Amino acid sequence: MSFYDEIGGHDTFAKIASVFYREVALDPVMKPMYPEEDLGPAEDRLRMFLEQYWGGPTTYGETRGHPRLRMRHMPFHIDPDARDRWLRHMRMAVDEAQLSPLHEATLWDYLERAAHAMVNTMESSGIGAAPGGRPTLETRSRQQAQPGQQAQPGQQAQSRQDSTETS
Repeated sequence: MSFYDEIGGHDTFAKIASVFYREVALDPVMKPMYPEEDLGPAEDRLRMFLEQYWGGPTTYGETRGHPRLRMRHMPFHIDPDARDRWLRHMRMAVDEAQLSPLHEATLWDYLERAAHAMVNTMESSGIGAAPGGRPTLETRSRQQAQPGQQAQPGQQAQSRQDSTETS
């Protein structure tokens, strides 16, 4: 029997996702991270992901492919405050699911580790997705290039090396 089955299957994960997004909808930092005005699609994606991860239906993978959590979250500004808010809302959702102590501890351990892994900045300079997502090394290089010139990959590193040698 899988963890999915042991905790009540679809109904339990649907409740967790529903309570979580109920709380996200009220959070001024978390809500802007979700592009849809209606959080229903995000709720469905979370439920399907959790169901698949814990041994339930593989609908998430069939419809969205590999989870690639870090990659899918990279466009969003996820600092320690956003992580802590996510965990606070998820804590409420897990508590409302009324799992056995062993199941609650197992699920919570995973959720905490996943939340910490999603942090992609320590800067508290924004909420939600930046236009065009977070800058990558390549886009930062282009932004720092001289006006009208586009930096080539590796050009920024060479420029730093040149300035170090001339100092």
